[in-house]
Amino acid sequence: MKTQTVRLLLAGLLAGSLVAGCGGGNSASSTGDNAGSGGNASSSVIKIATQSPLSGSQSLEGDGIKLGAQLAVQDRAEDFKKLGFDLQLFPQDDQADPKIGVSNAEMLIADPDVYAVIGHYNTGVAIPSSVKYEEGKLAMISPANTGVELTEAGKKSVNRLVARNDQIAPAAAKYAKEKMGVTTVYIAHDKTSYGQGLADEVRKAFKELGVKEVAYEGINPGEKDYSAIVNQLAAHKPDLVFYGGMYAELGIIAKQAREKGYTGQFMGGEGLESNDMYKIAGSAAEGIVYATVVSDIRSQEEGKKWVDRFKTAFNKEPGAFSPFAYDATLVALNGIEQAIKDNGGKKPTREQVMNAIRSTNEFNGLFTKVTFDEKGDNKHSQVYIYRYGKDKAEFIGEAGQ
Repeated sequence: MKTQTVRLLLAGLLAGSLVAGCGGGNSASSTGDNAGSGGNASSSVIKIATQSPLSGSQSLEGDGIKLGAQLAVQDRAEDFKKLGFDLQLFPQDDQADPKIGVSNAEMLIADPDVYAVIGHYNTGVAIPSSVKYEEGKLAMISPANTGVELTEAGKKSVNRLVARNDQIAPAAAKYAKEKMGVTTVYIAHDKTSYGQGLADEVRKAFKELGVKEVAYEGINPGEKDYSAIVNQLAAHKPDLVFYGGMYAELGIIAKQAREKGYTGQFMGGEGLESNDMYKIAGSAAEGIVYATVVSDIRSQEEGKKWVDRFKTAFNKEPGAFSPFAYDATLVALNGIEQAIKDNGGKKPTREQVMNAIRSTNEFNGLFTKVTFDEKGDNKHSQVYIYRYGKDKAEFIGEAGQ
């Protein structure tokens, strides 16, 4: 995929000078049909919510999603002001917990000024929360979730920008065999919807490629000692450990495995993508490969400028999914703007916004082009390969090339 740009949009951006209101606690409440339709026509406020882990071990990436959305809201706030609306960001901490995600979703649905949700980071949180969004006709656009099940149900409110596990797994397995020389693989996962879903898909892909599976195991995330799996690696000596899960656990496993003398390779999906990998794995991070849905945003001038704007606005580097959170928010705002125009300049219903977002066709985001199919998947999603070097992840290229 070649990175798409929105040159007209970029020309009008105000380099972070606009200020968006960030809701933190109090929210408008409503019940009944009004809440479900987002029909608070008397209010000029339009809120874009985010749902991601803002506390706990995954807060770095969760905060990156929030800030990516915040930058997009800041960039478009003046446009909505001209239309007569006060555009605000309304970030929520789902704590990477399905129960919290659902509770937050119910709260968002009860606020008629909320018109779209950008999230989640974890597929296991997104799936149950999406049930609530569908009930409330509240559009959701995921910048990160790859679990196949998320969009398979065909919910009209649920969309995503990124590739699915059944796209990522075959690309990863092919790269492992053809470029890494893998003939034997140990597959592990964290028992989550995302991790096990990816592991199941890659298991099928490796089998089709004739790569021998030596074991398939689930682990308990959050532990500090993975000697059970490390001992199996020492015994089986597989060419590759493929892990379906997050960077925190794989970082520990890689470090402990290297200390035990394992010399094979490690690979996973986009869950391994984090600036914290080096803090957890130390020198064992070097050489870890991951297949992800995000390209190298610094490879083009527009991307470099965006990174500089992000750093100026928030005094930190963007997270792995900050770019797609930015584009997801632009897609949401484009849909809301279209719904406003279709409604004669008046505040639309949530259903109107939901339908407008699903109708997104050939929208040029800053980092990806977006066309949603009937399930809410992006027809232009791609898969990329990265490898951790001595001090940073290195972009290898588009999978399959």
